[in-house]
Amino acid sequence: MHLLFVCTGNTCRSPLAETIARRMIADRHLAGITVSSAGTSAWPDSSASDGALLVSLEHGTDITGHRARPLSPDIVASADVILAMGPHHLERAEAMGGAGRAFLLTAFTGGEGRAVSDPFGGDLDVYRDTYRELEQEIASVLEKLAGQRPG
Repeated sequence: MHLLFVCTGNTCRSPLAETIARRMIADRHLAGITVSSAGTSAWPDSSASDGALLVSLEHGTDITGHRARPLSPDIVASADVILAMGPHHLERAEAMGGAGRAFLLTAFTGGEGRAVSDPFGGDLDVYRDTYRELEQEIASVLEKLAGQRPG
């Protein structure tokens, strides 16, 4: 199963979500789940924002090698589940063929369906808050997916 995280620039929320999910998948020994990310308005090959890099390092992961990529129909087609950070991202993913497989990250497990806070332009504490928010949401997603898997 392939999970795709989508935000705007693919430099803050979605790369953080990608690294959080990778770590949680490894920690929980969840075989067969892969993750990636993209942005609806990404500038190709941009690095992650400084705040995202620093918060990632604080949590023992390193996203210095991350390079942004624009959301495309091919990327959407490669995903089994698309988890969008906000309503606009969801609409774009659905318009590119993701209808029925695309969800707001916060609604995937039955939550309220609100946008994940965008830390872009904020100080390090704003990035930390977004990281914690993403950790909670992704933990719920992986619990749901693990419960749906045989064995």
